[in-house]
Amino acid sequence: MRQLAGFFPATEYPDVLVGLGEPDDAAIVRLDETRALINTTDFFTPIVDDPWTYGAIAAANAMSDVYAMGGEVLFVLNIAGFPEGIAPATIAQVFTGGAVKVREAGAAVAGGHTVTNPEPFYGLAVTGLIHPDQVMRKGGAQAGDQLYLTKPLGTGIITTAAKLTGPGENPVHRLARKAQGKPDLDARDLDAAIVSMLRLNRAAAQAARVAGVRCATDITGFGLLGHGSEMAIASGRESGVGFVIEAAAAPVLPGLERYIAAGYLTRGAVRNPAHFGEHVHIDDQVPPHLRTILWESETSGGLLLAVPKDAVTTFERQCAEHKQSVWRVGEVVRGEGIQVV
Repeated sequence: MRQLAGFFPATEYPDVLVGLGEPDDAAIVRLDETRALINTTDFFTPIVDDPWTYGAIAAANAMSDVYAMGGEVLFVLNIAGFPEGIAPATIAQVFTGGAVKVREAGAAVAGGHTVTNPEPFYGLAVTGLIHPDQVMRKGGAQAGDQLYLTKPLGTGIITTAAKLTGPGENPVHRLARKAQGKPDLDARDLDAAIVSMLRLNRAAAQAARVAGVRCATDITGFGLLGHGSEMAIASGRESGVGFVIEAAAAPVLPGLERYIAAGYLTRGAVRNPAHFGEHVHIDDQVPPHLRTILWESETSGGLLLAVPKDAVTTFERQCAEHKQSVWRVGEVVRGEGIQVV
């Protein structure tokens, strides 16, 4: 989409605060001195079997981009496609799961559009609101900022394991997998991943606003190192800084090492390092399974925030008050790209 930036130059649209020029999480248009609209959209095919849970996760994921920009959700429109013949009750459960998360966000479902499609998909077009001076972007990190993550990693790995070992697994494939000693998915591990994916990033964004954070993103398809690279590159152009990520400090969901060893990986495990690898240096002592986790794709992941050093106490206190888990995973330093230690 950024190839279109030349057709819509920023000089002709001064109220477009965030647009096609940079790989940010959402578009932002200023309404006046105190209000700006945030707009984004996201959708995907089912990643869990239960339709209600699928709808709720997809909605949480779509609204996350508004929180990554620091805003609050105002209203959403459903975007969906379903095969002919799918039970209306199943479709209703998908929409209901999404609506519950939208209500939790303090927003409204105001409409939408559904089409016939061979494979189901569901998501949202999301409109949010923010003060123009409180926008969080991928650029703007300063040396000394502390890097925080607000959800554990591993949802892509665990949902892939669920697809490859679930009730719909081909019996021949199951026999071959068992012969190779590859494990079944532990239902408790899937439950932990679902709980994480269902959690909105709203409380984290609220804590960040109070603390004055201005640099953030959410962790989804490009993984921690991919999205972190986007932040580091944008910040490096502005301030000559890079990121140090402490691999052992990154929170992870249970069971990941077993599932990685069994090969339950997404395409992101290969695509993300191929695309962003030139910006990332990983120290030799970082174990292979941690390298994989840091590169792997996430669904409805947490926020990665560059918190000013003098705002750390405020940020952590606000997170505690909002019952928001948070982990320090590194810092911003003079340099470029990402160093994983």
